[in-house]
Amino acid sequence: MNLQDTFLYTEIHQQPGVIGSLLADGRGPIEELAARIKKDSIHHIVVAARGTSDNAGRYAQYLLGLENQILVTLTTPSLFSVYQQPPDLKGSLVLGISQSGQSPDLVAVLTEARRQGVPTAAITNCPDSAMAETSDHVIPLMAGVETAVAATKTYTAQLTALAALSAILRQDDERLEQLAGVPDAIRAIFEREENIARLAERFRYMQRCVVIGRGLNYATAFELSIKMKELTYTMVEPYSSADFLHGPIAVIDPGFPAFVVAPSGKLLSENKDFIRQLKELRAEVVVISDDPEAIRLGTNALPLPVPLPEPISPIAAIVPGQVFSMYLAHTRGIDVDHPRGLHKVTETL
Repeated sequence: MNLQDTFLYTEIHQQPGVIGSLLADGRGPIEELAARIKKDSIHHIVVAARGTSDNAGRYAQYLLGLENQILVTLTTPSLFSVYQQPPDLKGSLVLGISQSGQSPDLVAVLTEARRQGVPTAAITNCPDSAMAETSDHVIPLMAGVETAVAATKTYTAQLTALAALSAILRQDDERLEQLAGVPDAIRAIFEREENIARLAERFRYMQRCVVIGRGLNYATAFELSIKMKELTYTMVEPYSSADFLHGPIAVIDPGFPAFVVAPSGKLLSENKDFIRQLKELRAEVVVISDDPEAIRLGTNALPLPVPLPEPISPIAAIVPGQVFSMYLAHTRGIDVDHPRGLHKVTETL
């Protein structure tokens, strides 16, 4: 099959339009949730999510903690659905994040939150889903139907919704203007797509690798790991650079592939030192960055042509990884729309 005829290719390339539409037409529900958070003086958000959406929750932990001083924790759904021993949620907002809004364990978290009388919200692409029905506030992603099993446009839409929520809570018009520039930053990545395809060919026989990201892009490391696993069947482990130095660095031997997410920001200098350490161990380092020096330090690069402020950089930073994973799968003859053993909607208990 021609790769450009696949749903995955189409949906990856729809991301600039989806993000632009969400920012232009989807602010109303985000503003309503922000008003509720302020009204109720909420300082703790409990996120219920699975898979890719769980990585959006990881982003929320850093973003809302950094920009809004709100503590964000990721819940353990099995306490609600399997053990039926839910924790006390008083004083919290429970936020479900899900592409489909259908997984029973996540719905159980929202249902229990309602029973305990705490406010609930959902970020979902399906505003008529069971999760949405159990939520006081619903933020529709408006991404259109996502047919490919691997989530792409719904993930970046989730990050965008969270970034807009953070900015609206801060009344930060400058950040909202910066968010409006994200679609063009992603389009600039697509302009270099041929280079990404060639790099994927180089890694055709890769069987294992690590993906490293820290801070706001810790979520990017986890999300790229999922994309590479589900699309290319490669054993990929995500780490923060700090955790990786506490033992896992021992797996590095000459030629070992390490993908390092290192955009401009507070952690750039540390990330450069980390790349140098990997190169001393003769790892093959693929750098995802907008910084010319960081790119030069690596063996190869997935460049981010347009710099973005660090708090919103994860929205664009995942895109070259999505494209790389897609081309690597195609190079290996894998059906990118239907990875083996997977279904679009995964319902866990």
